[in-house]
Amino acid sequence: MAIKITAQKKPVKKSRKNVNTEKNARRLELIQKRLDAGLLSERFPDISDINIHIVQFYGLTDQVFMERTVNMVPGSNIYLLHIPCMEGNCVNGGFDLISTVEEMVSNNRRSGKGKMLCAEKDASGNSHSSISYSISIKYSQAH
Repeated sequence: MAIKITAQKKPVKKSRKNVNTEKNARRLELIQKRLDAGLLSERFPDISDINIHIVQFYGLTDQVFMERTVNMVPGSNIYLLHIPCMEGNCVNGGFDLISTVEEMVSNNRRSGKGKMLCAEKDASGNSHSSISYSISIKYSQAH
């Protein structure tokens, strides 16, 4: 009878240098995403103004974490339509309102409301947070 002995791996403690390197890599990736996104006028030439009111909630509760308003003009970066999750451990989550605005424009709608869950889930499979949003679109005169 053979006995197999396996060594247990000790958790690798990340050094401060590794943590900062990871943060810098994520920061550079975010900057590149913003540059690649382009301007509102490039993606939606018929829009002169977008106003978005956002209420972000803790987890799946009704407890308000933050309220904010985003105003966009033709020279605004389209990446402003990606709302980051404010949960500290969330890395790849957030709320992408680009597809929502695309749908509104394709249907010639001037306003819309809705709710979204964070794209990233925690260990138990729940979203980190949620938002409710209200979007108003003002089209250019030529539209």
